[in-house]
Amino acid sequence: MSRDHLIIVGAGMAGLCAAVEASAAGTKVIVLEKQAEIGGSSLLSGCFMAFAETDFQKRLGIEDTTESLMEDFLAVGHYKNKRKLIEAYGEHQLATYNWLVEQGVQFQTCQAVSGHSNPRGHTIIPSQAIGHLRANAETNGAVIKTNAPVVRLLKDNEQVVGVVYEENGEQIELTTDYGVLLTAGGFSQSEELLAQFAPQLANTVRLGGAGNKGDGIKLAASAGAWLEDFTYLKGTYGFHPTSTNDKKRQAHTFYKGGIIVNELGRRFVNESISYKLLGDAALQQPNCLSYQVWDQTVMDKSVANDALYDFDLLYREGLIESFDTIEQLAEKAGLPVDALKQTISTYNSDVKKGRDTAFGRTSLTHKFGTPMAIETAPFYMMETATAMLATYAGVQVDEQAHVLDPFGEPIKGLFAAGEMVGGFHGAGYMTGSSLGKAAIFGRIAARTAIQANKQEVLK
Repeated sequence: MSRDHLIIVGAGMAGLCAAVEASAAGTKVIVLEKQAEIGGSSLLSGCFMAFAETDFQKRLGIEDTTESLMEDFLAVGHYKNKRKLIEAYGEHQLATYNWLVEQGVQFQTCQAVSGHSNPRGHTIIPSQAIGHLRANAETNGAVIKTNAPVVRLLKDNEQVVGVVYEENGEQIELTTDYGVLLTAGGFSQSEELLAQFAPQLANTVRLGGAGNKGDGIKLAASAGAWLEDFTYLKGTYGFHPTSTNDKKRQAHTFYKGGIIVNELGRRFVNESISYKLLGDAALQQPNCLSYQVWDQTVMDKSVANDALYDFDLLYREGLIESFDTIEQLAEKAGLPVDALKQTISTYNSDVKKGRDTAFGRTSLTHKFGTPMAIETAPFYMMETATAMLATYAGVQVDEQAHVLDPFGEPIKGLFAAGEMVGGFHGAGYMTGSSLGKAAIFGRIAARTAIQANKQEVLK
């Protein structure tokens, strides 16, 4: 087989954006996906993409800047992020939003979500986006193979020159002059790697793409890649404990005005912080139990068909319960009645005074919105768990998506993008940044690989 093609390993958001970008430029592309279906964790995501200065925002009268977006990334990540990666996101984010629109991706709403100073969480229907990207890539001539797991990288001296993948029970060698782009997701479904790198997350609900076993990270490591950010691995707060991949039920009422309490009926955290940090705090509570509590004022802010804010859907399914009084709510949840009443009374008094004496909450989410008292019946409650949904740690890359070795040098012929990459999020996580970085850096990686091939041809 000829070697004039780019090999992409993984067919989620990052891999498909790379496939469209490369194939549109006239490059032959082969995408190898180990699962029977494409999409991976992208199909299970919260549906948000973080973009600023978009026409969608402007139609809603939302004023925003790329600079504010980048500063939020750094602040939420406690400035542990690689600044050059954040700068690359900022440089390409608006163009990528417009590019996605051109590809037929439909943006539904724009919400204020975790970590954002302005409403900039642009929602998609993941299946619609993945379907259009696949169709566009294949129209451009890209070949997408499913049930084709990559088991090894091929190297010639220090350069990655291809892969070994399995198809119909056979192992096939596929070589390339363009290099290999790894977009194979994280390891949220690998108990072995989670036990090794994140034992503190043992009590989380297990979600995420079925194929997320860390294969891409292992492949990169076999070629000498350096790994980073494993100390920052966190779960995602907001899921009902019965959640599964097929029925992923999540609510963030705390970003609309609700509070979070433990089994003692007490608040234990500033509810406006990143839901990754909320997850850490919840796992430290007695028996890892926590509850979201809110009133009708918050319930009225339900957003139909939204992954995080469709409270009415969860109510209809019986996962959210309503009560005429706080006493009834506490008794049903098994919480100390007097303690919960005192918690809400103190919180309401603080809100009206403009000062949260317990945890310093001043907003609904990050720097957006104003807290409100919980006093309008009926009152609502949902038992809430932390889930292991995605692992934002892994391979070290530069701003051009080269995979780097322990000395910070690019490994020739190897590129990476998406969830399997470390360095971007730092110590926190901002909603919409996972799908956002997948699209942006998938495109960057494709362009980098094409340019590297041109330079080799010219030598």
